[in-house]
Amino acid sequence: MEIPFLKLDPELPAPSRAHRNDGGVDLYARVDVTLAPGGWFPVPTGLSVAIPSGYAGLVVPRSGLAANHGIGVGNGPGLIDAGYRGEIKVILINHGGDEFKVLRGDRIAQLVITALPDYDLVEVEVLEASDREGGGFGSTGR
Repeated sequence: MEIPFLKLDPELPAPSRAHRNDGGVDLYARVDVTLAPGGWFPVPTGLSVAIPSGYAGLVVPRSGLAANHGIGVGNGPGLIDAGYRGEIKVILINHGGDEFKVLRGDRIAQLVITALPDYDLVEVEVLEASDREGGGFGSTGR
C-alpha cells in the first residue's frame, strides 16, 4: 500500500521507516519549542498525508523520549482520520521534572497506519456475557 504525503517544509526529512518491518515512521518538529515541566504544545510536523478510506493514522510517542526525558504525546495516541488533509501536529507533553527543548528537525513521534473494520454500533437490550464482565481498571491485578 502507498500513502501519499505532502512535505509542507522541504528542509525536513521525508517520513520513512528505519527498517522494513518497523511499525511506524518518524515525525519531525517543524519549529523549536521549550516545554516546561507539566507543559504541552501542539508541534507542527510539516507533513500532510492522504490516508485511504478504511485506515487511520495513529500518532504515538517515541519510546526514547518517554524513557529518557518523560516526553509523551498528550492525547496519545492521536488519531488521524482518513479524510483529514491538514498538517499533522503532535501534542507533546513534558511529564518530566526538567525543562525540555525540542529543536526543529528533532524526531518527536511516530505515525502508524492501521486498518479499520467497517462497523456499525447496534443498540441492544442486553449484552452477551463475558468472563471479564464489568471489571475495569486494575481488576485483573496490579
